Amino acid sequence: MVIDVLDRGDLPFPGSLPEFQKMFPDEAACMAYLERARWSDGFICDHCGLLGEPYRFANRPGVFRCRHCTRDTSLTAGTVMERTHTPLSVWFWAAYLVASQTPGMSAIQFQRQLGLSRYETAFQILHKLRAGMVRPDQDRIGGKPEDHVEVDEAYVGGRTRGKGRGVHDMVLVAGAVEVRQRKFAGSRNKRKSGRYAGRVRLALVPDRSARSLGGFIERTVAPGATIVTDDWGGYAKLGERGYRHIAIAQRGDMQVAESFLPIIHLVFSNLKTWLRGIHHGVSPQHLQAYLNEFTFRFNRRFYPFNAFRSLLGIAGDVTAPTYAELYAKKSLPTTSSRSGS
Repeated sequence: MVIDVLDRGDLPFPGSLPEFQKMFPDEAACMAYLERARWSDGFICDHCGLLGEPYRFANRPGVFRCRHCTRDTSLTAGTVMERTHTPLSVWFWAAYLVASQTPGMSAIQFQRQLGLSRYETAFQILHKLRAGMVRPDQDRIGGKPEDHVEVDEAYVGGRTRGKGRGVHDMVLVAGAVEVRQRKFAGSRNKRKSGRYAGRVRLALVPDRSARSLGGFIERTVAPGATIVTDDWGGYAKLGERGYRHIAIAQRGDMQVAESFLPIIHLVFSNLKTWLRGIHHGVSPQHLQAYLNEFTFRFNRRFYPFNAFRSLLGIAGDVTAPTYAELYAKKSLPTTSSRSGS
């Protein structure tokens, strides 16, 4: 079940804090909104697939019983809120804060804003929402012929606590970004013309091999797109994978790469600043979740309040991490977001 509310006129979204408080004053309002989001034409049983008004229970308002097969369906089933003991109103506040705060917030700030007693609860809610930021059927970028895609990779990491001076525990992140052209005839403002970033994709990769980088590109970039990279050998066979490939020879001159790959370098710079400034270091164990959040925010930077509605819409058919899964593995060293060679 995927909740798609992007084009639903019957599901308004709050554009300000007073509007949010008016739309969702209590638990019942949150439940009604989520029910409309899941079943726009009326309740459909997850088990038998029949449409019809279900049995409703006064003491279990989040559970619907099908009148045909008599099986129960939870309102939060199939969402990142499944099996939660946290009130829906807290989840809605959480979604609003995550969507409307452009730079995002750390788990400690999030805990304070929602008045949660335990840091672990705030940390878990944030990670569950991050799991809902990626569509299971996410489309690939670079499909328009007038756009091209810049691709590069960067190391994320830095000084690690307890390991002395130097740089340790760096991980490799691959990135791809659409580059679009904005033109305004007769405009004197240079910021209103020229190249700008479209959608971005970021993922952890094990190494800089052709297999790893080529696999990342095939998963994220549409076939036939024009791709601009540096002359690293890992990109050498992109033409054989069905792409128009332009390799920029750097010959050790970083200014060349800055001239021909400015957008993806800006994306990586913003990513490292965001990790360092907002979260003060992220463990490699959870880094992909933070990459998903950065991608979500970056791709919706022009429509920050729409992201609240989009966040609820994407949060379907997603396997969100449980508390045990978040803490079962031994925590990896926390790193800052310094670049490395």
